[in-house]
Amino acid sequence: MAAEPTQNTGIHIRWMIRRDMTDVLNIETESFEFPWTEEDFVRCLRQRNCIGMVAEQDDEIVGFMIYELHKTRLHILNFAVHSGHRREGVGNLMVEKLKSKLSTQRRNRIVLEVRETNLDAQLFFQQQDFLALSVLRDFYDDTVEDAYLMQHRFVDQQVEEPVNRITRLAG
Repeated sequence: MAAEPTQNTGIHIRWMIRRDMTDVLNIETESFEFPWTEEDFVRCLRQRNCIGMVAEQDDEIVGFMIYELHKTRLHILNFAVHSGHRREGVGNLMVEKLKSKLSTQRRNRIVLEVRETNLDAQLFFQQQDFLALSVLRDFYDDTVEDAYLMQHRFVDQQVEEPVNRITRLAG
């Protein structure tokens, strides 16, 4: 069961554009010990299957997400919320937006890796119905730190009630 946002007044989720990069880089550097560089973002976003989204409130970027499209899954590569806007539902809205892209026919899961020391992210994604599947040993280039591979699977909420055909035919 996903946690409800405490507030989400005026938050708009949209595609990332070039002029968002300064704000995204500021959020990135304040959020991570080993932040992506502008070159990392540009290299990733130039790939056809890489998508950037931002959360905007009052013309201010308050969060971002970078993810890849694969045949059967979405893969979150980078995700952060401005420190002054955490626990306000911004992250929940971005994850819900991504979940809305899932279906039984095509992409049916979201995966990501979370640093073993990033307990806040582990708990956040656990609240978003992600499960830890495995430990990825020595996953990162910048440290010898392990990562947890986490996944959310699409669940079809519109499952039809089973029909008792015998009763229907007899009556």
